[in-house]
Amino acid sequence: MTETLTGLVVKAQSGFLVVRTGQGDYTCRLRGRLKKGSTEGDVVAVGDHVRFQPQEDGTGSIEEVLPRHSLLSRQLSGIKYDYQQILLANPDQLVFVFACARPEPHLRLLDRFLVVAESQNLPAIIVANKVDLVDRAQAEQMFGLYERLGYDLLYTSTKTKQGIEALRQKLIGKISAFAGPSGVGKSSLLNEIQPELGLEVRSVSLSTTKGRHTTQVRELFALDEGGYVADMPGLRTLALWDIEAEELDAYFRELRDLVPNCQFSNCTHSHEPGCAVRASVESGQVDQRRYDSYLRLRFGGVEEDEEIAEYPPED
Repeated sequence: MTETLTGLVVKAQSGFLVVRTGQGDYTCRLRGRLKKGSTEGDVVAVGDHVRFQPQEDGTGSIEEVLPRHSLLSRQLSGIKYDYQQILLANPDQLVFVFACARPEPHLRLLDRFLVVAESQNLPAIIVANKVDLVDRAQAEQMFGLYERLGYDLLYTSTKTKQGIEALRQKLIGKISAFAGPSGVGKSSLLNEIQPELGLEVRSVSLSTTKGRHTTQVRELFALDEGGYVADMPGLRTLALWDIEAEELDAYFRELRDLVPNCQFSNCTHSHEPGCAVRASVESGQVDQRRYDSYLRLRFGGVEEDEEIAEYPPED
């Protein structure tokens, strides 16, 4: 029997999985015994490391999915059972790209993305792109808050090349999931990092997101210097799917340490007396914009025009 190989799943399409190894790519299927757990969740996903039995014709049969160190997933509630949908296995970081202008930055959507990152315990990098369209003071007024909260923040411009090398360095050797509204310049950024990369990502993303609520990552795109990029066009429809309302304050960095100081253990931070969060907002310790985002997510969810705001398709 041929010796088994290990590799990385870089593409998933219609039940076929492309596994990359040092000896080339193999198109694989799951062994029947592994499919037995498929009623509980996705058995294998893009980003997984797997062990498989190769065939001479370049196909293979996946024998084992190796342990994951991280996961981006959501629970889909069914009539008889819950199903875990894996959006990306083994991501190292989430990269959220927003523009300083054209379109105007949609910071409530950024807050929503950051809740996803915090809830799934994944590092987040915020990229404030098109910084050449505003002066530095304006850019910092919009995005500086997030750096003060401890998030990794980069100001970038494909016109002036500002921040491009810093972003490239942060991607080397990692699996990075990109997300952001349309029109923010994500494809142009990726093209600057590696020629034609953004065009490749965009062409696949457009073909796999014709359905409005598509959320599955279908392909990893290799970086010449090591690492992979995964586009996450459906992340904005994921957000609070799995998060209970009473958990939300734990995913706002500036709020979670204040919660134990509230007078009531079930404080919603909206109207209760003795609320440490409201007191911190009034004193200026907590930014009013972030508090407003918390309230909107806590009580109103996200309105449709905020959740899936469509911007000009040029990216």
